[in-house]
Amino acid sequence: MASKETCRTELRSAVRLLSDRGLYSASKWAAEQLMGIEQDPAKHTPSHTRFQRGSSSIRRRFRAAAAGDSSATPSAGVSYVATPSMAGAEDYEYDAIDNDFYLLAKSYFDCREFRRAAHVLRDQTSKKAVFLRCYALYLAGEKRKEEEMIELEGPLGKSDTVNKENVSLERELSALRKNGTIDSFCLYVYGLVLKEKGSENLARTVLVEAVNSYPWNWSAWSELQSLCTTIETLNSLNLNNHWMKDFFLANTYQELRMHNESLSKYEYLQATFSFSNYIQAQIAKAQYNLREFELVQVIFEELLRNDPYRIEDMDMYSNVLYAKECFSALSYLAHRVFLTDKYRPESCCIIGNYYSLKGQHEKSVIYFRRALKLNKNYLSAWTLMGHEYVEMKNSSAAVDAYRRAVDINPCDYRAWYGLGQAYEMMGMPFYALHYFKKSVFLQPNDSRLWIAMAQCYETEQLHMLEEAIKCYKRAANCNDREAIALHHLAKLHCKLGHTEEAAFYFKKDLDRMEAEEREGPNMVEALMFLAQHCKTKKRFEEAEVYCTRLLDYTGPEKETAESLLQGIRYEKLDVEHFPP
Repeated sequence: MASKETCRTELRSAVRLLSDRGLYSASKWAAEQLMGIEQDPAKHTPSHTRFQRGSSSIRRRFRAAAAGDSSATPSAGVSYVATPSMAGAEDYEYDAIDNDFYLLAKSYFDCREFRRAAHVLRDQTSKKAVFLRCYALYLAGEKRKEEEMIELEGPLGKSDTVNKENVSLERELSALRKNGTIDSFCLYVYGLVLKEKGSENLARTVLVEAVNSYPWNWSAWSELQSLCTTIETLNSLNLNNHWMKDFFLANTYQELRMHNESLSKYEYLQATFSFSNYIQAQIAKAQYNLREFELVQVIFEELLRNDPYRIEDMDMYSNVLYAKECFSALSYLAHRVFLTDKYRPESCCIIGNYYSLKGQHEKSVIYFRRALKLNKNYLSAWTLMGHEYVEMKNSSAAVDAYRRAVDINPCDYRAWYGLGQAYEMMGMPFYALHYFKKSVFLQPNDSRLWIAMAQCYETEQLHMLEEAIKCYKRAANCNDREAIALHHLAKLHCKLGHTEEAAFYFKKDLDRMEAEEREGPNMVEALMFLAQHCKTKKRFEEAEVYCTRLLDYTGPEKETAESLLQGIRYEKLDVEHFPP
């Protein structure tokens, strides 16, 4: 990793340069990482570090455990290339008139008058002007495409409309690349055009050239990440070993469901960017996917203390609060984002989750639809809306929502799982099984998916009990927090006449319930079976222990226990008087 001072200098320049080109998302990202670098207390007064106050316990927990100065030499085996010249990125010669044209075009661009901006720069030949003209035309085409889609299909409809500027942009940018006069920013636009066209291999090549030429454009890295759908594709990229590559790898590992590798990268990056809220949020995302909800909640609480008006990633926090049924915390979060910016897709999803937890599913759907009107490619809203339709028993609407989700991201296991649930609800277990298999392939460490697939195998139409047992075993090995798999394994073995296996799983389930101090019908069933099994196997002392525990219950189980105890005593007498 480069030194903190080097990273700080590079990011300061990048913020200005990216903002000057209208790449505001990338500029914001760079500014956030700039503020994430810990200031030297010898050089800065406390007022200069006000953004870095607050609890740092979570940061310390994830900070890489590297001894000595983390900003010095990179880890063994890693050598970083020399940083591309920041001055080289600004190697544009203007006279005053050219600069005036650019200033006018940029003001139009900032007012979202993209075609006016492009028209002003039509005769300008500097690299900076060419980029802004091409980018403005691309955004104008995207804007018109969205308008046509709404006109033809409504705000949530599907449409085959395309960006009509892409053909001319591809022709121009391809020619610039061939004659060697294209810069990294135009390469980024060229990558966008190629990606939308479906030329993924060439788009990857072009975007790699863009980030190698100018590595501080996070938007280019993000587009490149979206084209890396397998680890083989990722490993084939010829990337310079700049420190920005570590951010890219951490993010890509996460999207490829390599959560532990992603966490390791973020821990390494925290040695330099120890106050980065972005890294904190990404760590929370990885832990969320690992279902470490308690830790995720702690991280998000600290994030909100440090950045109280943050809305990014807060929909994930609301999912955690929903799963934990934290009514008051979710209500507070929904109220908070509503006051901050109620017309953000994330805000609408949080409010939708709040109404869902209250059981008001119709109202919840209204807010998820509102989120999609604001951004119809907002994956989380399609999936959550599908869940709501499942709760409302509206199978066809649920299937449509889930299909839209997998169209946006075929690697979204939640949408595939939802499709399985919807088809299961419609009594179509073969279809359901197909979608459950897709979900479990994408997320093999989630016990809920294995349990869903096992229950599908158990249906009357399939009745593949041995396959169901295999799935329940996988679920039990995947940290089955709801303790469903062990009980079902015991019952299935009992149904198949495998009494020893049934006894083994009933005993494991019983031990777990005792450790967690849980009571209920599952405990009664386990005690009943184990009492009968031990009596049959002539293990009378064990049988008496189980029967005695059953006497604490009221109802038929108590009567059965008394009858069993009486039978055990008679059999013990027979064994004593008439030994074998």
